[in-house]
Amino acid sequence: MGDGRWGGADRWRSAGRTLARVLVVWAVSTLTMLLLAGLLPDFQLQSADGDSFTRTALTAATAAGAFGLLGALVWPLIVRALLLVPALVLGLLVFFLNGSLLLVALWLIPDGRGAAAPETAVVVAAVMSAVASGTSTALAVRDDDAYRRRLYRLTGRTRPRDPGDTGESVPGTVFLQLDGVGHHVLRGAVADGLMPTVAGWLEAGHRLTPWRTDWSSQTGASQLGILHGSNEDVPAFRWYEKDTGRLMVSNRPASAVELQRRAVRRTGDGGLLTVDGASRGNLFSGGADQLALVLSMAARRGRRNRSRAGYFAYFSDPANAVRTAGSLVAECVREVYQSTRARLRRESPRVSRGGTYPFVRAFATVVERDVVVSAVMGDMLAGRTAVYADLVAYDEVAHHSGPHGRDTDQVLARLDRAIALIATVAEHAPRPYRIVLLSDHGQSPGETFESAYGLTLKDLVRAGCGLPVPRRVRRTRWGHPRTESGGGAEARDAARDALRSALHRPVDESDEAARELPARPSEPVVLASGNLGLVSFPDVPHRMTREEIDRRHPALLRTLAHHPGVGFVLVASSEHGSVVLARDGVEVPVAELADDGPLAVFGRGAARAVRRTDGFPHVADIMVNSMYDPATGSVHAFEEQIGSHGGLGGEQSHAFLLSPPDLSPPVGAGEELVGAEQVHRVLRRWLRESSGPQVPIGQAGSPGSPEISPPTSYAESLLPVDDPVPQDKDR
Repeated sequence: MGDGRWGGADRWRSAGRTLARVLVVWAVSTLTMLLLAGLLPDFQLQSADGDSFTRTALTAATAAGAFGLLGALVWPLIVRALLLVPALVLGLLVFFLNGSLLLVALWLIPDGRGAAAPETAVVVAAVMSAVASGTSTALAVRDDDAYRRRLYRLTGRTRPRDPGDTGESVPGTVFLQLDGVGHHVLRGAVADGLMPTVAGWLEAGHRLTPWRTDWSSQTGASQLGILHGSNEDVPAFRWYEKDTGRLMVSNRPASAVELQRRAVRRTGDGGLLTVDGASRGNLFSGGADQLALVLSMAARRGRRNRSRAGYFAYFSDPANAVRTAGSLVAECVREVYQSTRARLRRESPRVSRGGTYPFVRAFATVVERDVVVSAVMGDMLAGRTAVYADLVAYDEVAHHSGPHGRDTDQVLARLDRAIALIATVAEHAPRPYRIVLLSDHGQSPGETFESAYGLTLKDLVRAGCGLPVPRRVRRTRWGHPRTESGGGAEARDAARDALRSALHRPVDESDEAARELPARPSEPVVLASGNLGLVSFPDVPHRMTREEIDRRHPALLRTLAHHPGVGFVLVASSEHGSVVLARDGVEVPVAELADDGPLAVFGRGAARAVRRTDGFPHVADIMVNSMYDPATGSVHAFEEQIGSHGGLGGEQSHAFLLSPPDLSPPVGAGEELVGAEQVHRVLRRWLRESSGPQVPIGQAGSPGSPEISPPTSYAESLLPVDDPVPQDKDR
């Protein structure tokens, strides 16, 4: 029937080793329980009259065995019942649920010899689970079959592929996206010894290829293009659509569903992962059937929501759940310490890191990482052909701590360890795997626009429109002193006068600058995507031209274009088609844009990126890109981020692609890799080289197939979203 490996004798030997490990773990758990009973006054394993040591040991063994059985049999049912509970809440409940199981185990001891206070039960259960997990893992270190079976159990894969399947010789491909890690950051981390695994790959001949993002340098646009081959009409992370009156936000499930549907309709196929693929921790599914933490699936409820099954597969192991919960608490403490240190040292730039942010960060850097890595390991052990996973830890921390520094260095080191673990598991998989690392964008540092100039982009737009502004804006400063002469000085004087005039208008005492949608249809919608701002007038059904805006608000475009915190402005024109406006009165039609014009400071390809976005149906009436200082590499985010991305300027536009040498070069010698759509074509070519999935027209995700919902990857995206436009923590 089977081969030698799975013959009868081998089965008996495997069963014997398993039984021996169970007995050892049971014995260690018993000793641990005895030790805890001696140390903790509220934890007892004896009757009121006292017992002999032998009797106490038997009681401890009974309690340890009952706790172990409850963990194996009842815990998966508890986690499955709580699938609809937000993941962060589930992580925090792990300690208390595990403690409840211990109380039940003590209740099952005959003669009532076991007792513990509820708070003590939580501690005992956590220690017991950690010790049992550590013992089991240590015993299986040199047993490849045991290690394989444990990983299968942790990831929900109960059986390996048939070794006789000839298709297993075809290599599989794992794409690991290091969210927000730019090309420069990766090279620096390797040089500084933070990422030894990546350094070893480079020494072994892996190719490190930089690629340039689109104008919208953020995960929504990049990942949609990479996974689905089209990011057409995605002008930013969030934007207003006049034809539907809808506010699109890339990390909202409903928006992600629609964006994926549009991309599928445009390309005619389901995506990169349609055949035998898995999508883990992403915004979009890529057409994969196997999903975990995929935002476009998060909108589903009930049995059809397979994305939440990723939580069940991971948290069904109580030891695994306790370990992750402990790491989550440690990460919260680490964030509080790091933010306090930054505040005491008066580091600059700096943003607020209080409130729920420590938990949001811990979710992104611990829970999301552990669940995604576990799912990827399961995919490899199941022999899936193509896997795409997003690890968002660096991007989340860099937004609040900055792209460079000790905080992000620690995250990069932990990401390298996760990569090393995945590479080790690949050696145990039933087929060879090629691991490709890539990023969706980088991050640019810099003080926020509000911190630098004392007002938000929304305040500036309202002032330019002559609308009421908050009282605090009246104390704003226009910008840093500069030498002014000629027409440029006159233009800045005019813009400055317009701002000052607006600041003497009625003051908005409510100071509600957080809501993006206007109170009255005639007021502008002002949205921020990193250092890219979008201004739309919802009462005008078409894209407004410069001439129309000047007639309605004569000072607005001058106020924006000549502000020292603004790099350039894009607006339609009835006379020139569309124009780019910059300081010193510079005006260039988009059709005539070149990289040596007003966009020269933003680097090669900026003109092409702006020209492409100008043709999108849902481009905003006014597109505002912040200034960029090439000497410092800094930009000004229009939201509370000192590490930002979303527009042009610096490292945010320079992502990377790291591929093994047996794959063909991404581009030819002397050529550049530009845009997420071109990256998609490279990844599909690599899958073809592996005899991988050929995505047929009309596959999953096409109009005739079941409805596609959004994937989940970002920290706040996985938390309940109630406010109109969430402050995205990870994009």
